[in-house]
Amino acid sequence: MLDKRGMVIWSNLFHIGILGIFFGHLFGMLTPHWMYAWFLPVAAKQLMAMVLGGICGVLTLIGGAGLLWRRLTNQRVRATSTTPDIIIMSILLIQCLLGLSTIPFSAQYPDGSEMMKLVGWAQSIVTFRGGSSEMLNGVAFVFRLHLVLGMTIFLLFPFTRLVHVWSAPFEYFTRRYQIVRSRR
Repeated sequence: MLDKRGMVIWSNLFHIGILGIFFGHLFGMLTPHWMYAWFLPVAAKQLMAMVLGGICGVLTLIGGAGLLWRRLTNQRVRATSTTPDIIIMSILLIQCLLGLSTIPFSAQYPDGSEMMKLVGWAQSIVTFRGGSSEMLNGVAFVFRLHLVLGMTIFLLFPFTRLVHVWSAPFEYFTRRYQIVRSRR
């Protein structure tokens, strides 16, 4: 890499946080209620989402801000950066701020009713059911803004360096054990 100063900590914070957020949204929003209703009440699920999502959001925000700062201030990194790189990182940080700003609104509904509206919306979008927009009636504006910006990120995804997620080294999980011997 061009300059590793700060890269390891910022990159690790960002990637751990963003993976936690991604899988939290994936399982939290798309898992049908009947699969967890017998052991996880909706209120507990919402509390867990707010706490873990908040932690992962802060990790993502700190790491992402550090990576963006590095991209903007380090001349060698800046020379290899494109405008879309800076824009998408800025959008991700704004999205993270929006996500963190939904936590106080979620806390106003400790029974999880607001969260279940959003879960219903996400599941209806993924399963191509009609009427998903009605599920967002009465939902706070910050949630709607978070949804719109999230869908915008999905639209921009193929045209940015975010596609590097498809090159994750998954073969490390399935490869044979490697013996490393020193030369003496």
